Amino acid sequence: MKSQEIRKKILALTKEYYKEQFADNNFIPGKQRVNYAGRVFDENELTNLVDSSLDFWLTEGRYSEEFAEKIADFLDVENIILTNSGSSANLLAFSALTSKRLGDRRLQPGDEVISVAAGFPATVTPIIQYGIIPVFVDVDIPTYNIDVNMMRKAVTKKTKALFLAHTLGNPFNIDAVLEIAKENNLWVIEDNCDAFGSKYNGKYTGTFGHVSTISFYPAHHITTGEGGAIITNDDNLARIIKSFRDWGRDCYCAGGENNTCGKRFSQQFGSLPFGYDHKYVYSEIGYNLKMTDMQAAIGTAQMDKLDSFCNARRKNFERYNAIFRKYSDYFILPEATENSDPAWFSYIVTVKENAPFTRDDITRYFNGHLIETRNLFAGNIVRQPAFIDKDYRIADHLKNTDLIMNNTFFLGTYPGNTQEKMDYIENVLDNFIKKQNGHS
Repeated sequence: MKSQEIRKKILALTKEYYKEQFADNNFIPGKQRVNYAGRVFDENELTNLVDSSLDFWLTEGRYSEEFAEKIADFLDVENIILTNSGSSANLLAFSALTSKRLGDRRLQPGDEVISVAAGFPATVTPIIQYGIIPVFVDVDIPTYNIDVNMMRKAVTKKTKALFLAHTLGNPFNIDAVLEIAKENNLWVIEDNCDAFGSKYNGKYTGTFGHVSTISFYPAHHITTGEGGAIITNDDNLARIIKSFRDWGRDCYCAGGENNTCGKRFSQQFGSLPFGYDHKYVYSEIGYNLKMTDMQAAIGTAQMDKLDSFCNARRKNFERYNAIFRKYSDYFILPEATENSDPAWFSYIVTVKENAPFTRDDITRYFNGHLIETRNLFAGNIVRQPAFIDKDYRIADHLKNTDLIMNNTFFLGTYPGNTQEKMDYIENVLDNFIKKQNGHS
């Protein structure tokens, strides 16, 4: 009982500490940085984290179970597998499709997987790491998602899967993607890392593909610091993913449990002795990519804020639209995919070719005034040093991808960008345009 009383005091003091250390959010224009993304939290995340640390259950535990259940309830899906990052989630989702348990549908070296070059490397690297050929399709501007007509023409007899991200929270044309996948018996991996909370035809993204992924890195819609999750309604895929995540083990017991199947010492595997301990049987070439319970403790509190976070992102996106629409002669403004309601990861802008300034001119000006900007990740990934000597195929051309590489940047929509910060961004942009037009 005494330990419980001490715990209550610790948690009460943690709340007081939050108010002293983190609660002051006053913004001083021109003196404080306007970040493109960041953590937004209150005392609940901090007390959950401390509460979990006091349990000292360092791997998956009670908070992991609660966090996974909240995600499953939010998305209305069957299986949530927590992992240590969104990149690991992508790796595990792709790894699962290489499993022998999938028979003729498994991905093997020499197969092709369609993706885009205008994106983040973690959507592409698993393809290369398994000796499979990425096929790069150009994207559409102003949605910044895959060109579905070019994608349809890119499918060959070697094509086995589509591995696509919802760019910066804007859903790709899911109806077209699923139609192409069904016609050609293709797997669909839905990289939902930048789009947790976005909707397509009234349904949450991340629920359409055979398997999908989420990231909980601080830049994303909710955060656990590092962290990610894999989503699937296919129980067989879920078990394969868990195996790859947990060293490749065949056993599916939860941490600290034994003999869930009731056959721990009574089965035959490979050329092992009959009855070899099932907890030490490995059916996949796996990893150890689990989430800790302390990360999950933060996630359970963040999930309670997801709806409000997404609404704030939509509101900031609309404010950016109003700010940049004044200068539509110079900028291509982003557009949501038809039938979608994005929870925008950021506000993406392309400087028109005839503008009197370049992308680098305006991003230097913004950053010089403490407003963070980012390029669209890798730009054109085939031009990145790591990919120059790798095997890949370009479906037709990457003209828009190259335009994005040279002319595109984005600003933050995250909830930490308050009204005061948005006002400051508008003021800085107005001054930049005045200077371009010869006004001091």
